[in-house]
Amino acid sequence: MLVRKLGSIARLSDEERRAVMRLPMTIRPLPGGHDIVCEHDRPMQCCLILDGWASRYQLLAEGRRQIFSFHVPGDIPDLQSLHLRVMDHSLCALTPVTLAFVPHEAIRDLTTGYPGIAATLWRDTLVDGAIFREWMVGMGRRSAYQAVAHLFCEMYVKLEAVGLAENHRYRLPVMQVDIADALGLSNVHINRVLRQLREENLLALRNGWLNISNWPELAKIGEFDPLYLHVDRLTA
Repeated sequence: MLVRKLGSIARLSDEERRAVMRLPMTIRPLPGGHDIVCEHDRPMQCCLILDGWASRYQLLAEGRRQIFSFHVPGDIPDLQSLHLRVMDHSLCALTPVTLAFVPHEAIRDLTTGYPGIAATLWRDTLVDGAIFREWMVGMGRRSAYQAVAHLFCEMYVKLEAVGLAENHRYRLPVMQVDIADALGLSNVHINRVLRQLREENLLALRNGWLNISNWPELAKIGEFDPLYLHVDRLTA
């Protein structure tokens, strides 16, 4: 999964692919709702998501949650812990997940021996920054209708890049409250927007699967331009 994710960011040589596949990994399943790493922790390893969805978040003093990224298979959501020793946010499993934990030392050895892989991982963190900027625009300037449309388009392109979405259809296992906390909206507001998108025959959400019925129109509503995701193979 990591090889496929890195391959969606930059071209890897056969030798680099083999080096990535030799990384020592400890596989561990975790239930949904479980914190993978918490704010103020000092982790000595990074995690690769093999299955399931996770999110980075912070809690305010009164208990309100702000999600500021969703993560899917192939992502290394705590890669910054390789250089920032103390976590300034928490990482939570939104669904049951399977994780591969890789020691920091092994990643350092890999990036020292293979500068091309180091550049690819650096590029991945830069793409994270681009996604954060896009989310800031969404929360600050897009309507709820536009923001939901944009998020669904973004997740499709991310999942398609690692082979987990096709024909404008993908598994969406998160709850409405998670979408609300990601977009800074109420759960009631998200419910209204989803109903409107369904009534306009733009999408269907059934049994945890999202089917985008009219991709061009949904992308137009969300003003979605996939450039900021910087993947090699962009959706049509």
